[in-house]
Parts: sequence; C-alpha cells; structure tokens
Amino acid sequence: MKTLRELSHADAQAILDAIRAECERKGQGAAVAVVDGHGELLAFLRMDGCGLPPIAIAQNKAYTAAREGIPSKLLGERSRAEGFPMTNFGELRYVTWGGGLPIRVEGALVGAVGVSGLPEDEDIRLAHIGVAAVGGVV
Repeated sequence: MKTLRELSHADAQAILDAIRAECERKGQGAAVAVVDGHGELLAFLRMDGCGLPPIAIAQNKAYTAAREGIPSKLLGERSRAEGFPMTNFGELRYVTWGGGLPIRVEGALVGAVGVSGLPEDEDIRLAHIGVAAVGGVV
C-alpha cells in the first residue's frame, strides 16, 4: 500500500486476490469491484458461479462507499432512519445494501471495495477481507 492518497493497481489486485481466495476456499462466487477515492473503477472480478446482476451492484456498492466515505449499508440505515429518500441524493448509482466499504489509510479515503452476489452479511465479511488485504481501515 502506498502511503500516498490513492490505491495502486497492485493494491487493487491484492484486494481482488484476497477476496477471490476466500471465496474459492468456501466454494463461493461473487462479483468484486475496487474503486479509487472518487468511486471510479480500478479493478473488477466476476468469479465462476456469479450471476449477472451482481456485476453492476458490486460496482455501485463500491461507488457509494467511496463517494459518501461510509459503508453502503450505513447510508441505507441512515436514509431510512431519517426518512430521507435516496432519490434526494440525485445519484442513481447509490445503493444501500451492505457490501460496499470505504478504504482509509492514515485517515485518508483512498478508495472502496464492493462485493455482491452472496447474502448481505457474507458480502460485508468479504469486503472487510479486501480492506484488510491492503492494511486499510473502514
């Protein structure tokens, strides 16, 4: 991991590799997206056994986490608790399901990871593995 304020392509690949290895260990398939601090795609993997909808969902989970700087699930929880419809953000790519996590290094938001295709709790667990793979924190 660079100590600069961005993920490198090697960092993005390390995230994909860590999540892929865990999925293979458990015989699972998922879609994984890694984005920069602006939410723009750096790397993507759709594993064997993963359907089509998770492709866009994983990318949008990562995009949401990067743009808002919080887990995608937390944005959904806040939106529902405050009665603030997601459409008020004016951002059609935002999703509120768990599995999108921001990645911070030395307090700076450097990117995010999104996982989709498995139950929500498993998507979240795998995303945490990806964050940890580069020594980041949520």
